[in-house]
Amino acid sequence: MNCGGRSPATIRCKYCSACLTVTPGERAIQCAQCCGVTRIRRSMRLPLPALPRPAAPTAAFPCTRGKKRAVLIGITYAGMRRGCGELRGPINDVKCMRQLLCQRFGFPSDCIITLTDDQKDPFRLPTKDNIRMAMQWLVQGCSYGDSLVFHFSGLGAQVPDEDCDEADGYDEALCPMDSFQKGPILDDEINEAIVRPLVHGAKLHAVVDACHSATVLDLPFLCHMSRTGNWQWQDHRPPSGACKDTSGGQAVLISGYSDGKSKFSVTQEACASVGAMTHSFIKAVECEPRGVTYGRLLTSMKAIMTNGGGSCDLQGPIGAPVRKVANFSGVQEPNLSSSEMFDIYRKPFAL
Repeated sequence: MNCGGRSPATIRCKYCSACLTVTPGERAIQCAQCCGVTRIRRSMRLPLPALPRPAAPTAAFPCTRGKKRAVLIGITYAGMRRGCGELRGPINDVKCMRQLLCQRFGFPSDCIITLTDDQKDPFRLPTKDNIRMAMQWLVQGCSYGDSLVFHFSGLGAQVPDEDCDEADGYDEALCPMDSFQKGPILDDEINEAIVRPLVHGAKLHAVVDACHSATVLDLPFLCHMSRTGNWQWQDHRPPSGACKDTSGGQAVLISGYSDGKSKFSVTQEACASVGAMTHSFIKAVECEPRGVTYGRLLTSMKAIMTNGGGSCDLQGPIGAPVRKVANFSGVQEPNLSSSEMFDIYRKPFAL
């Protein structure tokens, strides 16, 4: 619906009726008043202008092409959400993940891109365009033996599905720092950007600390804990039959489940915080021996989420600056989704 009598490039927020400006090329827009995401009808969408896309700046996107590469994104949304507090954990999440990747798994520091909203370099800010370019950098030219990591800490969203490729009728999405101007990044685009290009022998691990993120990579198989306490696979292939597969590689997403009733923790305290999902992942990796199976890792993460409380006890330089766990994503237990099913009680976790 147009905002009465105004330009056709505006629509009403589905949730609070605020007037939203439609951005060319986007399929959804987030409201700065209520944070709800409204799908833009096809008839209302504006085409992108016929302008050449600028090349990614070499200063922000390294030319080095190591076999281990990572993109780490943390967004606090400071000063961007009217009437809502900023998230205190995401930037520390990125710092902790970077330490873990470098120290535990041998990722070269110059093969890790970090995008956080406290940066002064405009190409290091987690805007929608920069995140898109970073995802492209991560998988570009991937080959056998590559180990890729995508980490996002911030806000997620759900948008009504219009392609009939979601069993629950909703697309999941990640919210960049300019989501209120340009809209979120939908799971369809994320799948196309970092899942589809994976060739045989290349592996991607994504760790997402955000609400509504259980299937944000649109991977066809979901593993969750059953009532009997065992991790079991579910077939989440699109009802429409749309192809969401890799090009022969493997993609694994570790994210969180929420029943939608748990309260998010958006703390205003000045102390350093880390997100509950990220904290449980790093703590589980620290506590378990090398070669731990995926099943053991998930069980350890679940125990940490259940029993960890609000205190952060990460060891060494990884957890030194962090004292509090903030469950800003409302996560209750971990989920794993994958491009293929495997025996999670036998297959070792490795990056």
